[in-house]
Amino acid sequence: MLRVGLAMLQGARHEHAEALRGAADELGLAVDIVECRRADHVSGDLDALVLPGGESTTMRIASRYESLLAALFGWMDAHPERPVLGTCAGAILLAAPGEDRSPYLAAGIARNAWGRQRESFEAVVEVELDTPASDFKQATPVGRDRFSHQPLEVASSGADLLDEGFPGVFIRAPRFEQGSVNCTAVARVGDEVVGVLDGNKLGVTFHPELTMDRRFHRWLLTQAAESKGVA
Repeated sequence: MLRVGLAMLQGARHEHAEALRGAADELGLAVDIVECRRADHVSGDLDALVLPGGESTTMRIASRYESLLAALFGWMDAHPERPVLGTCAGAILLAAPGEDRSPYLAAGIARNAWGRQRESFEAVVEVELDTPASDFKQATPVGRDRFSHQPLEVASSGADLLDEGFPGVFIRAPRFEQGSVNCTAVARVGDEVVGVLDGNKLGVTFHPELTMDRRFHRWLLTQAAESKGVA
């Protein structure tokens, strides 16, 4: 059983949970998704961590009361070998953690660099990340949780792009600053780097949880299984 921490800071948290369940089914792995809302939810027995999208400044402010963000950074410092997936604002937290902390991604990043909400867009992303191939499996639908949240339906058209590239969804997306990437670029739109890998920290500026292509979540679970010795 893999235990994956999901930071419940903001953004498409429940969609990430659904993508993780689907990726686990595709890989034949058992996964326990731990919703991290307070510092004491971030325990040492987590095998991997997901930092979802949202608004990074709001996430920093909202996390102060329960000291969640500090606990997430502390977990990453204590377990550098365990994989982390940061999407959109999650990538900002990895590349620019603030509070005089060293970045977890060797890449500069700029918030909202594509423009306002109306400049959000979709584009085919070329992915250069070693992920296990798998047939798509529909995730088991879930009802509303105790906070009345329910995952959005992902775009069914995502499955049509699997042979062409990754269906990238960019929502008020950040950008990796040109010439600043000093780790491995693993995703591009044209010449633009939109995903980077630094050790076991993976940051992308789009939202893979809003598509049917789960290769990034399969990467996270595969790395966690190898780190735990259950692969």
